[in-house]
Amino acid sequence: MDFLFIEWLTKPVWLWLSFIGVVVVLLAFDLGVLHRKTREIEVRESLILSAVYIGLGVAYSGFVWWAFEDARAGAAPEAAATLLSGVEAAKLYLTGFVIEKSLAMDNVFVIAMIFTYFAVPRIYQHRVLFWGILGVIVLRAIMIGLGATLVSQFGWVLYIFAIFLILTGVKMWLTADKQYDVATSPVLKFIRRRFNVTDELHGEKFWVKQPDPKTGKLAWFMTPLFLALIMVEIVDLVFAVDSVPAIFAITTDPFIVYTSNIFAILGLRALYFALAALVHRFHYLKYALAVLLVFIGSKIFLADLLGFEGGKFPTNWSLGITFAILAAGIGWSLWKTRATAETPRST
Repeated sequence: MDFLFIEWLTKPVWLWLSFIGVVVVLLAFDLGVLHRKTREIEVRESLILSAVYIGLGVAYSGFVWWAFEDARAGAAPEAAATLLSGVEAAKLYLTGFVIEKSLAMDNVFVIAMIFTYFAVPRIYQHRVLFWGILGVIVLRAIMIGLGATLVSQFGWVLYIFAIFLILTGVKMWLTADKQYDVATSPVLKFIRRRFNVTDELHGEKFWVKQPDPKTGKLAWFMTPLFLALIMVEIVDLVFAVDSVPAIFAITTDPFIVYTSNIFAILGLRALYFALAALVHRFHYLKYALAVLLVFIGSKIFLADLLGFEGGKFPTNWSLGITFAILAAGIGWSLWKTRATAETPRST
């Protein structure tokens, strides 16, 4: 069992396996118990599940605190001085979790447009989101692993991430009122040209076998449900390009980066069903996210200019400012759209 204590990406293998075990249990409970049968998820159930996932994500900060404190206690005095304290690690985790959860909310709005475009009924949307989440977990692991390797080898990469975040935030602000147009996706056009695709849904099936109009022989056809899954994965890839640099601008610890990222995403399915009917109530959230990305990118430069200890922006300030920006965006959105509060839109 010695391999459990081998370090991988700066943390022992047992720590990574314990987190993966938590994720597997949650997904198995979700699919095997809560949603064993195909059914439509109501808003009330969605809100409860969202609260549970958020609660679990916040509670995991306690485990992060314990794990980092335990690592410091077991290290030599010289090495312990260079390690994050449990309190600092927990704060960084929570900051990352809040940022990733907020960016995921923007992702929810785009996913709602995808389901509307493909006319996917609510009863089948959970299936697409579940398999989409599995793809996200693997994709984020690869991107975070590559990011951690780059940052550890080339410290200046963080400045590239920072500039990218600032530019992305400015672009998000300027295009906040533009809606995502699924029909213009080059990937979707390519798939329709190169592969067999049915015009209608076939229940919850991703693929069906039916006669080819050209040859009359049986052939496999993609269904619109599978196209929706592909588009959801592509959208997440686009959002990951923003969110992964954002969390690395908060901390370069791979374990904190990955766990905060995945815990924020795990509740995405529940969050979707809670927010999809209320998309119009969060119109100004995108502006807040734009400001947040600019702030996160600017932190690295501000820390150098203002001479903060260790060249790092204070974690308490970072967490507080993040909450303030998001609270302002959500509060302003709800206030400005209060007249439509009693007439929520459906997907």
